[in-house]
Amino acid sequence: MALAQADVLAGLKEIVEEVAGIPAGSIEMAKNFTEDLEVDSLSMVEVIVAAEERFGVKIPDEAVTDLATVGDAVNFIVNAAK
Repeated sequence: MALAQADVLAGLKEIVEEVAGIPAGSIEMAKNFTEDLEVDSLSMVEVIVAAEERFGVKIPDEAVTDLATVGDAVNFIVNAAK
C-alpha cells in the first residue's frame, strides 16, 4: 500500500504533537527533531513506535539515527510502505 507524503506528514504531526506536546503547526519537513523541535530521545522512541503502528511499517533501530528531520522520517515511512 503506497502512502502519500502529505498523509504521512499529517499523521506524523499528530503523533509528535501527542507524544511531545509540540504544536502541529510548527512541525515542517525541514525541521530537525532534536534541534528545532526539541524532541528528546525518549519521546523520539515513542514517536517511532507510534509511527510504526499507524503506518504499518518497521523502522529499524539503526535507521532511527538517520531520521534527523521530519522530512527524513516522512520519506523513510513512504519508502518503507511501498
